Amino acid sequence: MTPADAPLLVSIEGGVATITLNRPEVLNALTIDLMVALRAALEQAAAANEVRAVLISGAGRSFCAGADLAAAARIKPALKPDQMLGDYYHPVILLMRQIPKPIISAVQGSAAGAGMSLALAADIIVAGESARFLQAFSRIGLVPDAGSSFLLPRLVGDLRARAMMMLAEPVSADQALRMGLVWQVLPDAELAASAQALARRMAAMPTLALAGIKRLLAASGSHSLEEQLDLEAEQQARSALTDDFREGVSAFLGKRPPEFKGR
Repeated sequence: MTPADAPLLVSIEGGVATITLNRPEVLNALTIDLMVALRAALEQAAAANEVRAVLISGAGRSFCAGADLAAAARIKPALKPDQMLGDYYHPVILLMRQIPKPIISAVQGSAAGAGMSLALAADIIVAGESARFLQAFSRIGLVPDAGSSFLLPRLVGDLRARAMMMLAEPVSADQALRMGLVWQVLPDAELAASAQALARRMAAMPTLALAGIKRLLAASGSHSLEEQLDLEAEQQARSALTDDFREGVSAFLGKRPPEFKGR
């Protein structure tokens, strides 16, 4: 458990590591310190046996307003954008896609700029009715970063991604649901509890199989059908050797709920 005034809060309960961006006074805008803490929290969650799923949310009324431009301007000497992204943002996005545990992002209020990238890097995105997704970069003469140009077209298609990035118009929660940007939209008052319940549900699933799914999806964009079929067969052979597979079959045949252990 982290101090209540820390820029990032981390708690572990019921197999779920809940990571909360905790700068509500600036809509959880991202700083170097926050990104360093987020990377460390993700690395610890990846290594901890008791953690089987990760939930990322934002404190207060918004998920994340993107990079804290005021804080960045105060850095002396100033970091070049490519250095800041490469050293602090890219490791977090890559970790989210690569760690062998499911990650859920729960979005309320604004998810803008790199904050939207952070939300999109999760495996499953749930949103409150107040959620607004904004590719804000072109408003200040920048291009999308932190993975948005990779993740967004794969979720909503090229045409919608181009419009969102070039026009920089906010997309509501209902629009995001229709576009396939989010998995589920919930009343704001239910978002935290529902997202936590979803994370606990995933923590109780065969997490080695979920990790295999992440590996398959990561490879599918660059593979031919033949290559993907081969990778599926390889992953399936690994899955068939796990205790979770044996438990799943035993529970199915015994007509009882399975008890997966992630082994």
